[in-house]
Amino acid sequence: MKKILFFALIGVLLLGACSAGGDVEVHGVWARSTLAGGNGAVYMVVHNHSNVDDAILGASSDVADAVEIHLSEMDANGVMSMTRQESIALPVDTEVVFKPGGYHIMMVGLKKDLKVGDEIVVILNFQNHEDIVLKVPVMDMADDAMDHDSMP
Repeated sequence: MKKILFFALIGVLLLGACSAGGDVEVHGVWARSTLAGGNGAVYMVVHNHSNVDDAILGASSDVADAVEIHLSEMDANGVMSMTRQESIALPVDTEVVFKPGGYHIMMVGLKKDLKVGDEIVVILNFQNHEDIVLKVPVMDMADDAMDHDSMP
């Protein structure tokens, strides 16, 4: 069973690598290091270079029990809240930034530690674009001020 899952994942990665180029671009992808059993977050920038409005509908990963899109916001009283998003609009020629304190991919119930130097796979699902398979490097929380534009 593990061999089947491994080959299926390799196939998805290869197909994703072929289809990831083009109209929707994702860059600056990274995840915070964190411990198994807890929650983790993935950050990135998503650009819609196409001539069709789109939407990010969700994400998946085999390293967590559930993967959700969330938005963290601070209210007028300085209280931070986090709200699950059903989708995020991605109009033509715009970008959506996933960053600490804003949009992020929340990985609920991590199945393993995410250690600095690890790489995990996250699949983004879109309304009009093919899924994009991301190889996400795990970084230390202290590194989150880095310029992530140069990352794969």
